[in-house]
Amino acid sequence: MRIKETLNLGKTKFKMRGNLPVNEAKREQVWEENKVYEKRQKLNEGKPSFVLHDGPPYANGNIHMGHAMNKISKDIIVRYKSMSGYRAPYVPGWDTHGLPIEQQLKKAGYDRKKLTTSEFRKLCREYALKQVNMQREDFKRLGVAAEWNNPYLTLDPEFEAQEIRTFGKMAEKGLIFKGKKPVFWSWSSESAMAEAEVEYHDVTSPSAFFAEQVVDGKGVLDTDTYLVVWTTTPWTIPASEGVTIDATFDYAVVQPDGEKRKFVIAAELVDNVSEKFGWENVKILKTVKGKDLDRVLTQHPFYPDRKLVVMLGDFVTLDTGTGLVHTAPGFGEDDFRVGKQYGLDILVPVNDQGYMTEEAGKDFEGVFYEDANKIALDKLKDANLLLDYMPYKHSYPFDWRTKKPVIFRATPQWFASVDKIRDQILSAIDDVKFSPDWGKKRLYNMIRDRGDWVISRQRVWGVPLPIFYGEDGEAIMTKESIGHVADLFEKHGSDIWFEWDAKDLLPDGFTSEHSPNGKFTKETDIMDVWFDSGSSHQGVLEERDYLTYPADLYLEGSDQYRGWFNSSLITSVAVSGHAPYKQVVSQGFTLDGQGHKMSKSLGNTIVPSEVIKRMGAEIVRWWVASVDSSSDVRVSMDNFTKTSDSYKKLRNTLRYLLANTTDYDPKTDKVAFADLESADQYMLIKYNKLVQTLLDDYEAYDSLNIYKRVMNFVITDLSAFYLDFAKDVVYIDPEKSQTRRSMQTVFYEILVGLTKLLTPILPHTMEEIWEYLKEPEEFVQLSEMPAVQKFDNQDHIFENWEQFKDIRSNVLKALEEARDSKMIGKSMEAQVNLYVDSDTKQLLNDLNTNVRLILIVSKLEIHDLKDAPDDAEQFKGMAVKVLVAQGSVCSRCRMTKTDVGSDDAYPALCARCAKIVRENYPESVETGLEP
Repeated sequence: MRIKETLNLGKTKFKMRGNLPVNEAKREQVWEENKVYEKRQKLNEGKPSFVLHDGPPYANGNIHMGHAMNKISKDIIVRYKSMSGYRAPYVPGWDTHGLPIEQQLKKAGYDRKKLTTSEFRKLCREYALKQVNMQREDFKRLGVAAEWNNPYLTLDPEFEAQEIRTFGKMAEKGLIFKGKKPVFWSWSSESAMAEAEVEYHDVTSPSAFFAEQVVDGKGVLDTDTYLVVWTTTPWTIPASEGVTIDATFDYAVVQPDGEKRKFVIAAELVDNVSEKFGWENVKILKTVKGKDLDRVLTQHPFYPDRKLVVMLGDFVTLDTGTGLVHTAPGFGEDDFRVGKQYGLDILVPVNDQGYMTEEAGKDFEGVFYEDANKIALDKLKDANLLLDYMPYKHSYPFDWRTKKPVIFRATPQWFASVDKIRDQILSAIDDVKFSPDWGKKRLYNMIRDRGDWVISRQRVWGVPLPIFYGEDGEAIMTKESIGHVADLFEKHGSDIWFEWDAKDLLPDGFTSEHSPNGKFTKETDIMDVWFDSGSSHQGVLEERDYLTYPADLYLEGSDQYRGWFNSSLITSVAVSGHAPYKQVVSQGFTLDGQGHKMSKSLGNTIVPSEVIKRMGAEIVRWWVASVDSSSDVRVSMDNFTKTSDSYKKLRNTLRYLLANTTDYDPKTDKVAFADLESADQYMLIKYNKLVQTLLDDYEAYDSLNIYKRVMNFVITDLSAFYLDFAKDVVYIDPEKSQTRRSMQTVFYEILVGLTKLLTPILPHTMEEIWEYLKEPEEFVQLSEMPAVQKFDNQDHIFENWEQFKDIRSNVLKALEEARDSKMIGKSMEAQVNLYVDSDTKQLLNDLNTNVRLILIVSKLEIHDLKDAPDDAEQFKGMAVKVLVAQGSVCSRCRMTKTDVGSDDAYPALCARCAKIVRENYPESVETGLEP
């Protein structure tokens, strides 16, 4: 054996290559072929269960970075739980109904109105399943372990049946009702929408101030008086039925110079309004309380035969406007509420597509509602009733799918009552743990403030509302009829609702007092898709006997406080009396590098597949672990490049540990803790402290802390400390020496432990390492998390070494200064003289270690602090003097020694290395090979 080969024991015995984009895919195929997920489930049978219920992504398009962050976060948690004593099945799901799929078919050239409902629904189903398969492959390529062959889909007959049963239980409790009240109406989708389906954007609307003449002042106002009314939606004036004021406000009757008319304005706003209108010398003729103006009548500005009533409401403010609010009950929730209190009709002169109807009058009929603003303003101006108008910037709801504005529009819709069970829902929130903590208050406030849930949609691709109508128009929702529909859906799927007659969907012999002739019709609306996904606790958790309800954890984006977290909570409390989850964890959004929302139209998206092709899925997974996902996360290719660098540091460190344990067998070579070298004992203790903190972090779902602690351990404790001086042992000491086996024992234990601990985050890489380890499990995913070990006298050993690291730090500073001054190059060219006080000397003795080796210098002398020369570097309790080591450089250990060449057979080696080579590699003496 050549001498240079003895410098690198074990390094040539294995190959561990990267090439992640190629090798990851091969490894995933091996996992699938060997049914690793299924084997893990089998191993966990009988263990306590942990169920993370997957919020279903919408089946439309390839996954984006938000999907990746969410699914990887879930995978990390489930993998950890599976390796730490829990039965943790993971059933992925997809949301497969709804408008976006209908829109995709429209883009593809299909006209829904030219196809039968069944034909169109079949196309929708085919499209949804295609999207599911595409996204499934995307998720699998991220390395996510799941029940991929048996996911849940909201279009599955079994799921639809459970959704219908959920609806039935709510109907049985009187929580389902039909009403005509303003809802978010999307004219671009031609459907009602839930609050969770709208997003808000800043818009500029024409803010108008106009006058309405009093026709019956109830003895308080004269008929030459005009109410100054304010609106930001002039297009709704054709539907105006009244004016709302506050009973407690003072209202002033004023008359500006040059005006014969008198005007009513909130007293507190007279100055502001006068300045806005350009009024001068405004006289306040009298002041009245709002309550005294109740039921005063005014003339509608457009229609001579319509009188408007003054009403008292609680939503009028003095922030803007005049303190008198134009009220159209058909187009606003507050308007509707006060209008119903006063017994008004609900006028809705706008059709499903957003166009004004005949009811709005000939000037407006057929006009798109936004265009009606100008007509309304012109008519007010012509009647000398428009006092002022200006742009008004405010937040306005938009359809989150079509990105078009929505309107509040009163239409007959089906609702799920929130009000009846609001207190129960709020009480259930108290039993749930939230992370971040503010999530609890956010969800609580949303439930507290939300109105009843509009659950009907005027579409066709979804689960039908299982409601029949009698001959008298009465809705029929009996336990018997709904249960029968659910059973039929479970057997045939929900398409039959559109294909079968009503009588065939009802139980045999079904009768109702509302249909004396036995004739029934069906509801044509479908269920809100949030009712679909919101009933998944019944369609999945309750349906599958190996899952548990409530789930241990729901983890989704923070937008789901108004979405899935919200709808699931309502339906769960309604049918079961408790929340569907024990804990809720929310994540922020993924933004571009500048903090903007990612959008295909803006061209600022980074899709996971791009990163995977260039760098591998492990880099995406390592990136997910490295970010604070509890808030919004910026994403750029530069982020992934930095993550890749971090990954390489980790990989190379683990590779080093592996390279230097290939000749180590834990069964025969392991050294007991008591017999380990002191430095090795310290590192094993240090590592076990890391194990404890990482397990705690996993339990807290804190992958960011895991990332930080692991990288700190790898860079600071291993690379910059332990492995730095380890070379002088693992490369130089005899292969089977106690010192080398001692260090290999710790190398191997740390390597095995980190491989297990990092498997939830980096499964591809850890499986690659596992192939070279001498462990019984075929796959690391089938192993268990490492247990934390405790050792005799560990606190004393740990404390001594932590104190020594301060000494070492001082020496390193002195060596760095010597290097800067060109005195030395590498530390192995140095002699260090340490001058220490008695406590430090005692500490060094207690370490029971070769301090020179730890400091990686060629010679070390220790003296009393009182003997320190004046030019020594001074530190607390010690001084350091760096000299150039005398002698020659040993070709094997690279130390500068005065005994190099003392063995004639090895003229280039120091006495230590010559002895090691002579005793362990005698063939080198026989061959006479030069180093």
